[in-house]
Amino acid sequence: MTATLTAPSPGTAPPRADRRWTTPALVVLLAGTAVLYLWNLTDSGWGNEYYAAATQAGSQSWTAWLFGGLDAGGVITVDKPPASLWVSGLVARVFGFSSWTVLAPQAVEGVLAVWLLYATVKRTSGPVAGLLAGAALAVTPVAVLMFRFNLPDALLVLLMVAGAYCTVRALENASFKWLALAGVAVGFAFLAKMGQAFLVLPAFTAAYLLAAPTSLGKRLLHLAGAAVAVAVSAGWFIALVELWPTGSRPYIGGSTNDSLWQLAMGYNGLGRIFGGGSGRGMIAGAANANLGFGGETGIGRLFGASMGAEISWLLPAALVSLAAGLWFTRKAPRTDRTRAALVLWGLWIVGNGVVFSFMSGITHPYYTVAVAPGVAAVVAIAGRELWRGRAHRPVRIALAVVVAAAGFWGFVLLARFGDWQPAIRWTVLVLTVLLTTAIVMGAKRIAALTAATALLSSAAFGVATAATPHGGSIPMSGPADYASDLGGGLRGPGTSSQVADLLRATTGTWAAATVSAQSAASLSLASGKAVIGIGGWSGGDPAPTLEEFQRYVAEGRIGYFVAGKQVGPDRGDDDISRWVAANFEATTVDGATVYELG
Repeated sequence: MTATLTAPSPGTAPPRADRRWTTPALVVLLAGTAVLYLWNLTDSGWGNEYYAAATQAGSQSWTAWLFGGLDAGGVITVDKPPASLWVSGLVARVFGFSSWTVLAPQAVEGVLAVWLLYATVKRTSGPVAGLLAGAALAVTPVAVLMFRFNLPDALLVLLMVAGAYCTVRALENASFKWLALAGVAVGFAFLAKMGQAFLVLPAFTAAYLLAAPTSLGKRLLHLAGAAVAVAVSAGWFIALVELWPTGSRPYIGGSTNDSLWQLAMGYNGLGRIFGGGSGRGMIAGAANANLGFGGETGIGRLFGASMGAEISWLLPAALVSLAAGLWFTRKAPRTDRTRAALVLWGLWIVGNGVVFSFMSGITHPYYTVAVAPGVAAVVAIAGRELWRGRAHRPVRIALAVVVAAAGFWGFVLLARFGDWQPAIRWTVLVLTVLLTTAIVMGAKRIAALTAATALLSSAAFGVATAATPHGGSIPMSGPADYASDLGGGLRGPGTSSQVADLLRATTGTWAAATVSAQSAASLSLASGKAVIGIGGWSGGDPAPTLEEFQRYVAEGRIGYFVAGKQVGPDRGDDDISRWVAANFEATTVDGATVYELG
C-alpha cells in the first residue's frame, strides 16, 4: 500500500487525455459554485446591517474605508480589522452601494477559495482529488452560508487557503519565497479576523518542518523568515493605527483604550478563548449554551445541535481518512508529499477544531467555516489514495469505513430536521449500505457514485442554505424554517420611511445619532446618511464622549438624536441620552422618539 501513496512530481501536468476532461470539469465546478453562491443573492437584503453600514461608510469616506469606520463622519470603527471592508468598500465605490455590492464580494471570494483548494490538492494528489476537495468545500453548508453573507470569514478562509497553496508550493523544492508568501497570506488574514488566522500556522509549520527537501537548519531558517513575513504583513496596519493621530481617525471599536493591538489581544483575542472580562460586551458562561453561541463546550461541540449542521457532515469521514492515511504512509520517506499534505490539512482540522470546541468566550456556529477546507482536503486526498490501494483488503476496509462514516453521519444530521425532505436521508442511508458492502466485496467502477453519495447530505443542506435569505448577526445554515428561527441574531430596529426621509433631508456631517451601532446601521442604510452609533457594538465604547458630542451639536454637525433601546450587554450610564433629553424637545415620528439637535 505504501507504494501507492506517492504524489506526482512537482508541477507535473496531467497527461493530454486527462487535460481534455479535467479543464472542463474544473470549469463546471467553478461555474456551479458561482451559481450556488450568487443566485438570488440580494434576497438577503443587507445581510449583516452592521458590516453593510461600514461598507456604505467606506464608499463615502476614504478615512472610514481605511480604518473600517462604521460611519462616514469618523466616530468609531467596527470591532474587527478592516480587510474585508476594504474589498466591499472598493466594490461599492466602483459599482455603487447596493445589496449586490455588499454581498457579491464574499461570493467571489468563495469561488476563488474553491479554485485555490482545487489547485492546492491537485499539486499533491492529482486533479480528481482536487476536484473532489473543491466540490466538498463548495457545498459545505457553513461555506455556502458565509460566501453568501457579509462577514469577514469569507476573506479569512480565502487567505488561509492561499497560505496553504503557498506552503504546498514551498514543500516541493524547499522554496523560501513560497513559504514567505504563505506568511504574507496569513498576515493579511489576520487583518480580516485577527488571531483566528493564526490557527493554521502550526499546520503549515509542521508540514514544512517534516517534509521540505532540505536540511533541518535551512528548514528552521526558512520558517523564521516566514514568521517575519507574518509579523510584517499583519503588523503594518497595527503600527499605522497606533501612529496615526487619534483626533483624525475613528475610535477603535471593541477596544478599551482606542488601540488595535488591545483589540487583537483582548476582545478579539484572549477574550474569545477564555471569555470573562477580556473585552467589551463579552457573552460567556450560560449564553454559550444557546445554539447561536456554539452550544456547550467540549469534544462533541462540533457535532452538536449548534455546530453539527454547519461543519460536521464530512468530519467523521475526515478523521477516519486522516488516521488511515497517516498509518498507510508511516514508512514513506520523510519528504513524501502525500503524507505532508495529510499532516498539513489534518493539523488544520485539529487546530481549528480544538479551539472552537473549547473556547468559552463569544463563539458563533459560523466560525467553523475555517475548518471546512481542511475537512474537504483530507477526505479528497485520503479517499483518492485509499481508492487506489483498494486491492489490499485492509485498505478496502478502511475505505468502506470512510464512506460509512460520511453516509451514516449525514443520515443522523438530516434526521435532526425530520420534516425536511426525508427522502434524501433515506436515499443516503440505502446508498451508503450498498456502497460500503460493494467496496468491501471489491466492486469496481463505483468511484463516482461513492463520491456523490458521500457529498449528497452536505450538498442538499447547502442548497437549502442558499435558497434561504439570511440576516442579522448570527446566521445559521439550513432550510428556511430552521434558519429563520435561529439565524436572526441581534439586529437594529426597523426604520420607518418617515424617519428615513427626515434624516435624508439633513446636510450636516451626521444625519443623526442613536444609542448602539445596530440602531445606527439601520438608520444609515435606510437614509443613506452617516449616523453615529453611540458606544459602538456593545454600547460600552467611549465614543463619542459627552464632551465630543456636545461639541458636534454646538457646531451644527448632527441633525437629530433618535432614542432607542440598547441591544448589547455592556451599556453603562448613558450620559448623552440624558443630556439630550434635558436640553432638547422630543417629538414622535411614526412611533420613534426624535430630538432635533440643530
